[in-house]
Amino acid sequence: MTRIAISGHRDLSTAVENLVDHAIRDELSRFDPSELVGLSCLADGADQIFARAVVDLGGKLEIFVPASHYRESLPSQALDEYDELMSYAVKVHNLDHVDSTSESHMEASVQMLQHADLLFAVWDGLPARGFGGTADVVAHAEAIGVMVTVIWPDGAVRD
Repeated sequence: MTRIAISGHRDLSTAVENLVDHAIRDELSRFDPSELVGLSCLADGADQIFARAVVDLGGKLEIFVPASHYRESLPSQALDEYDELMSYAVKVHNLDHVDSTSESHMEASVQMLQHADLLFAVWDGLPARGFGGTADVVAHAEAIGVMVTVIWPDGAVRD
């Protein structure tokens, strides 16, 4: 099995989401779907784009839920996709936190990386905007020896 974790930017424009979706699917095409496990927290943006691609390609999903109030912290437009993707999970790892905070998000990423062979980072290469952002997750992956594939397609920008 190849176990790929995801970390990436949220609040992407529709145009950037489409670029990221295409780039993620291109990267995932290198793997045998029957041997693929995607690891995600299912946040809006890169996490959900990645999880949807894994499911569409026939891979399995493991979900890491940072806190019991995590779902409620997501934007309302991301909830239907969160619920649908959650229904595909072969395993759900629920962390002990109640509130959805940057600390609980980082802890979920750390735990996710402990189960990963590779990290896909949908990342513009800039420092994290807050603790637990993609740059922090990339730094942790590198520190523990998890390989990182940065995905930031030409034409992608963040506001």
